[in-house]
Formats: sequence, C-alpha cells, structure tokens
Amino acid sequence: MISEIKRRILIGDGGMGTYLYEKGYTCSFEAMNLLDPSVIEEIHQEYVEAGADVIQSNTYAANRVKLEKYDLEHDITRINQQGVRLAKKAAADDTFVVGTIGGIKGVQQIDISTQHIQHAFREQAEALLSESPDGLLLETFYDLSELLEAVKVVRELTTIPVIAQAALGEVGVMHGGTPVKDAFAQLKEAGADIVGLNCRMGPYHTLRSFEPVPLMDDVFFSAYPNASLPDLDDGRFVYQSNPDYFFEKAQDLKKQGVRLIGGCCGTTPEHIAEVAKAVKNSSPVETKEIAYTTFTESPVSSVPSFNSRLDKKNTEKPSVIVELDPPKKLSTDKFMEGVQALYNAGADAVTMADNSLATPRIDNIAMGAMIKNRTEARPLLHIACRDKNLIGLQSHLLGLHALGIQDVLAVTGDPTKVGDFPGATSVYDMNSLKLISLMKEMNEGRSFSGKSLGEKTSFTVAAAFNPNVRNLHKAVQRLEKKIDAGADYFMTQPIYGENQFEEIYEATKHLSVPIYVGIMPLISRRNAEFLHNEVPGITLTDDIRERMAQCGEDRDKARAEGISISKTLIDKALEYFHGLYFITPFLRYDITAELTTYVRQKEFSGTVGTQGKEWDI
Repeated sequence: MISEIKRRILIGDGGMGTYLYEKGYTCSFEAMNLLDPSVIEEIHQEYVEAGADVIQSNTYAANRVKLEKYDLEHDITRINQQGVRLAKKAAADDTFVVGTIGGIKGVQQIDISTQHIQHAFREQAEALLSESPDGLLLETFYDLSELLEAVKVVRELTTIPVIAQAALGEVGVMHGGTPVKDAFAQLKEAGADIVGLNCRMGPYHTLRSFEPVPLMDDVFFSAYPNASLPDLDDGRFVYQSNPDYFFEKAQDLKKQGVRLIGGCCGTTPEHIAEVAKAVKNSSPVETKEIAYTTFTESPVSSVPSFNSRLDKKNTEKPSVIVELDPPKKLSTDKFMEGVQALYNAGADAVTMADNSLATPRIDNIAMGAMIKNRTEARPLLHIACRDKNLIGLQSHLLGLHALGIQDVLAVTGDPTKVGDFPGATSVYDMNSLKLISLMKEMNEGRSFSGKSLGEKTSFTVAAAFNPNVRNLHKAVQRLEKKIDAGADYFMTQPIYGENQFEEIYEATKHLSVPIYVGIMPLISRRNAEFLHNEVPGITLTDDIRERMAQCGEDRDKARAEGISISKTLIDKALEYFHGLYFITPFLRYDITAELTTYVRQKEFSGTVGTQGKEWDI
C-alpha cells in the first residue's frame, strides 16, 4: 500500500455505521459481522464497485470497552477476525483491506485507566492482525495522547502500514489546542505511516485544517470527512445528500497533499464514486503553498434566529430582527459594539442563539441582561432543549422573566455531534413543540407540574420554520402544530431563491401569525459552498453560487457581491412579508447593519409594498 500511495492517489471507502443506520439497523454494527455477515459484505462490495482502493473492516467499536455495553466482550476475537474476512471477501484483486480500530475516550470523561485502554487496543489489534490485513487504520480519536498510545501499541505488534486519523474539535487544532501540524509530527514519531483527519467535520473544514500543514517526509496524508454537519430529524441523525460536492472537494484535498481520500459519517458509495471520478490514480502533488490561517468562528448559526413580540408598529412598516451570536471568548466589547450599531441602524431586536452548532459561548441570558442594562436594544433569546433538562429549562425561563426579558425563540437545538464536544450528552427532555407549550403554561401562571408560579410570565414565543425542504406542505403542517401549541410567529432558515418567497407566502397565507424570512449575507465563495453543501436546511441557487465563485479570493468584491445578493432578496421578500430576519456572519455586524439601514431607507422612501397579511407586533 505504501508503494502505491507514493505514486498515486488512493480512494478510501465511506461510512459504515451511518450507512447501516440509514438502512434501518440499530444494533451493535460490529456484531453484524457474525449475525448478518451478508449485509456487511454487500456494503463492502458497493464501495469497491464505487472505486475504493482501500476498504476497512467493520470493526470500529469492536474493542472490549465498547462491546461490554452489549455483553459481547467474549466475542471480541471472532468479531474482529470476521470483520477482516468479510472485507477481504468483497475486495477486488487490487483492493487493500485495513483493519479498523476506533478511539475509546471520545470527548466525555470516562472512568477507565490508561492501562485498560492500552489492553483493549492490543487485544483488538492482535485479533485483526491474525487475519493478515494490508494495514491498520486508527480513526476518530479525539484525544491526541490516546491516539499516540494506540499507534505505539500496534507498532509494537506489526510492521504493516499504520494509518492514524484524528478527529478535530475546532478547525486546525486537536482538543487541547495542539495544531494539526504538531499532532501529525508526533504521530510520525510514534510510528504512523499515514496521518490524517476523519469524522466531526465536512469537507470544507477538513480542507481548511490541512491548509497550514506542510508536506512531510516519509509520511503521507489521509482525509475521511463527514458528508456534512449532522441534523436531527425525528430523533435520527441525517446528513446532506451531496455526492457532487465531493467531486470538487476531493480535488481540493489533493492540492493540499492528501493521498488517501475517503469518507466518514453520512458518506455513501455515491460520495466515494465522485471522489474516485475526481482523483483516482492521479499523481499526488509534491509541493504545496502553505496558508497561514487564523481560524475564526463557524460561518453559520444553528436553527434560524427569530424576533418576538415587538412594540406595536404601523403594519405597513417592515420589522427587522438581527441575529448576533454571543462570543465564544470572554471579551464582549465587539459584541456590544455590534448590538449598538444594529440598534442605531434600526433593528427592532437583536437575537442570540443558545450555543449554536452545539458550541459553547457566553450564556445568552448573561448577554441579554448586558444588552438591557447598557443599550436601548431589545434582546431576543433562543432557548434550546439540548443542554438542559426540564428542571433547568423552567429555571432558565424563570430567570428570564425576573430579568424582564420576554422575547424568546424555542428550538430543539443542534445535536452535540455537531459541536466542540461531540461526546457530550444531548438532554432533549423536551422538543421545541413542548417547550412552546411550557412557556404558554407559564404565561398562565403555572409551572410544568401545574403548580402556581405566584404570577404570570409574559413571554412572546417565536418558533423555527425551515422552508428549504422538498415537501413544503408537510413543513407547514408542523407550523400549524406549533401555532396550536402557542407560537406567536415564525422565523425561517436563510432563503436564497427569489421565487421561494411567493411559494412560501402562498403556502402560509392561511396562517394566523407573522413570518420573519431569513436572509444571511454571504462573504466569500468558500462560505457559499460550505453553506450549500454542508449545513442542513440551507440551499443556494446555482446563480448565487456562480456569482460568489466569480469573486475568487477577493474579499472586498465578495463582500460587495454578498450584500448585493442580500438586497435583491430583501426587495423580493418585502413584496410578500413584513418581517425580515438578518443573520450576521462571523460577527460582521457592519454587513447586517448596512442591510438594516437599506430596509429603513426603503421604508422612508415609500418603496415598500407587500401582499403580506397585517399583524400586531
């Protein structure tokens, strides 16, 4: 395998666990090596037929620690051996088969000794090696020290190629702050032949993480990105279906020196077929230009941010809510400057997500209190069901009432797999529908248990609306349920199709509550492609993607083009809706302030005209 990767790009396979999950399987996937081997062999064959040069055994979690959860620890050797056999059975004559070992620690702290973990790795590796694989693949290790230990353990047992892949918490750095470049150097020193990244991130962030990493002597790069960020649909994790996107990104990964390219969560044989079409058997790059990148915040917040009840206004005037996410770091100066700038521009409310994308930020209740104390702006807070149980949610709401914050958006919340701590527990005692009902019950002076609160709260509750779906009628039916639960208005995911506004208006004009339509300005070609291909619920038109692509790497040109696109969308939106919801990218409040000013200028010039129904906001 090493001799081949020196001269050509090799194609890896894609997701196994998520592919099985998509097919409806929910048991221990590794146990299926014994219980339903034909299914596993068939998936291996699909990847080989798609063009994979390297396929991995279905043994990611086949170690003692993880199999104990299923009372399968007595079958460790059989499961691992059978995993390699099934992959070999499906392999073509020129296909390499690697035995897979997954990380154990994850992000959550587990009460297990280093010695126990080392023993688990050794036990699994010995079982895999007994079937003579072409290499060993160590993947999805969040803890660098654990991955280094795993490399050392398996290197003591064999001289076959070892692939060591880390899973990142932030773009470009391991958990604990070690840059990818330094982590790769340590893995090389420990004995890895191929080093790389997998899981957690889609192609965009995986690619960015490779940009500052120089090529290394005698060690090669691998990349197995997720299909996209995951979304939660009816309790199941789902990923964007975007095989075509992998064609482009495989070529970009090749330019960064990656020689083994596959896929992780959410990827399927269709994704791998596109990777193979793009780079299979092509010559690797021998030099690359290093990008000295300062990694910044993720370019999109979670579910759309929304405004709540504002003071009564002339119904002919548009209402504007602007999202500005709380800082990830402790400095709040720029955030507060942004709030004031947005207020000065004419924003009716500033809305703040609740740890959007499952990434910790300064608590939005604290930022909401700061806004009330230091500015005249009106805070609108998201409340997610992910991080708090029912007790914590009610306590949080009582705290908001005590602070005089009445405007809230109820969201279920992005799954923890999206964020910095993918091993963290998602609570989900409630979903957004139940949370809306809870707040309306509190508005009657009663807690969830039915006990008196002593007085009534006065929450006005927004709810989320994603119109970027295949079945808009079904999405509207869910809105109707949210209205029945007590939703006062809706805020949408970003919309980029001009003709969507009329379609959404026609589908929702019978509803009795306002809708704030989401508009998120684009700031670069990369930003546009990331949103389109990797963020659930966001779809860009081909025309907009082309317009942003033509800006190349010219930041000023891209900013101007993004604003121009947004203004066109605003003009169209105001033909049908009174409510606008601007989503600020990367704390670039200057952009959303400019858009807010644009709306106010249209208002004063008398060019705002809508078919939208009147409402009392």
